[in-house]
Amino acid sequence: MTAPIDLSDPYAPRPTLWERYPQLAWGLAVFASTLLFTVVAFPPVNAGEAAYALVVPAVLWAYRRPSFRHFAWATLGSQVVAWTVLLGWLHHVTWAGLFMLGPFVGLLVGVWFLAAWWAVPRLAGHPVVVRVIVLLGLAGLWVMLEWLRSVLFGGFPWLPLAASQWQRPLVLQSASITGAWGVSFLLVFFGLGVAAYAHRIFFEGMTGLRKRSPEFMVALLLLIGGSFPFLTGLMGGQRVKLAKVALVQPYIPQTQKWDEAFASSVLATLDEVTVAANDRGAPDFILWPEAVTPWALYQDANVQDWLQQVTRKTGKPLLFGSVAAAMPGEDPDSWHNGAFVVDPVGGLSAKHYTKRKLVPFGEYIPLRPVLGWLEKVAPIGGDFTPGLSAAPLSLPGTTGRVPVGVLICYEDIFPNLARESVQAGAEVLAVLTNNAWFGEGGAAYQHAAHSVLRAVENRRPVIRVGNGGWSGWIDEYGTIRATLRSAADSVYFRGGQTVTVNRDLAWRGQQSFYTQHGDWFVLLCAAFTVGAYYVALTLRPPPPRPGGEKVF
Repeated sequence: MTAPIDLSDPYAPRPTLWERYPQLAWGLAVFASTLLFTVVAFPPVNAGEAAYALVVPAVLWAYRRPSFRHFAWATLGSQVVAWTVLLGWLHHVTWAGLFMLGPFVGLLVGVWFLAAWWAVPRLAGHPVVVRVIVLLGLAGLWVMLEWLRSVLFGGFPWLPLAASQWQRPLVLQSASITGAWGVSFLLVFFGLGVAAYAHRIFFEGMTGLRKRSPEFMVALLLLIGGSFPFLTGLMGGQRVKLAKVALVQPYIPQTQKWDEAFASSVLATLDEVTVAANDRGAPDFILWPEAVTPWALYQDANVQDWLQQVTRKTGKPLLFGSVAAAMPGEDPDSWHNGAFVVDPVGGLSAKHYTKRKLVPFGEYIPLRPVLGWLEKVAPIGGDFTPGLSAAPLSLPGTTGRVPVGVLICYEDIFPNLARESVQAGAEVLAVLTNNAWFGEGGAAYQHAAHSVLRAVENRRPVIRVGNGGWSGWIDEYGTIRATLRSAADSVYFRGGQTVTVNRDLAWRGQQSFYTQHGDWFVLLCAAFTVGAYYVALTLRPPPPRPGGEKVF
């Protein structure tokens, strides 16, 4: 044991804060580093490398067998703060919603760290196979918690760990087989391997070849195996033009969008920006964002007439988002958030798309018999009617008609909706959204990251247009091919641009493994988690050392 320090001796070395209060020092370090890695890994900072290290500090501390109280405060606290920061753009709509949703997501993510606190100390002295099985189970648990977020209370799968890699397509390629779940799994398992390696070097006193960590080697092999086999497709392929699309970003302030006093100026803006974009780019068709018209379709006949005038002026079909009143044959009180096509010759097409995943408290009140009173604080004017069909809409392309699968608003954060659209025949996905609710912070970038995941999962190009903020297109390998920016290099501006969307012939008419088989990897992760739990139950952590020091 270390000889006690004589504090009465003025020349005796003084203990550091870490030596005097090891639990507090570890807790502060883990809190700060985990908070930092979580926030900077995602947009708008986009330091995706931080995702590889996100779990390392907490897991390294877990090897040291800290008290549950200190560990829980540090890890849960870091996630509560981090997710409140990441979702900070919600304050533009509701402060109450921010301070409810941010901590809720943070606590749900924080459950994983508590599981690591329970499992990791049990691994010391056990065979490599046992240790790897438990770490596989922990990585699987992370995926299970992300999946739970996609279904709990209607679902909010915002920013899975895989989204941190939206500008690094190489590591995303396995998503075409496993879905984005597999990418999150790889990132977490790699972090677990790094923590095991770090503990072996710095705390287990290993020297020479014994420094090698089998857990790290397995993690490295999985990461390489989940990325580099796809390098050929990512770097090349036989690409052909699919369509030239004019993306129109009107950037209409949310305060003016539905104000009757601004309706004429909204129409004039749409007309002006659309005609300018059409004249500059000679597109095959024009794309407008979500709910762009100031009046509901089918409620006022003048809206349809005005849309027809715009398409005649440009001579191009228009795919646009609009709120729509009851359509012929429907309940007269029904409302929709949909996507429609207007042709310069045929007029408004009867074929349309209705949004399938509505926003709770924005487009409907969940559990209305119980929570209907909330309409007083979230006035939505009645519930919207969700759509049932994922059938694509047909639009002209470079060499023929192109089936376009539509996703509206935040539908692109739900993997199953994009997958259903591709299964229904879509050869390209179009995301029509309105991010003007959330200011000019990180919301548009965070939202766009999900479109990258959907492109890779289904091997389909994604065209994206927002009212103001992140419009562009992404190829089927997750490479961002075009982003609309102003002269000041901002995505928040009013304007339009024609982009040429192309694709790899290898995927024309072909569906990815993920598109065909869905979330099979989630079931595998559930098996990993359950198996690791039962293995860990048979393990016992080593007893504390003499003197109560809880280290290996």
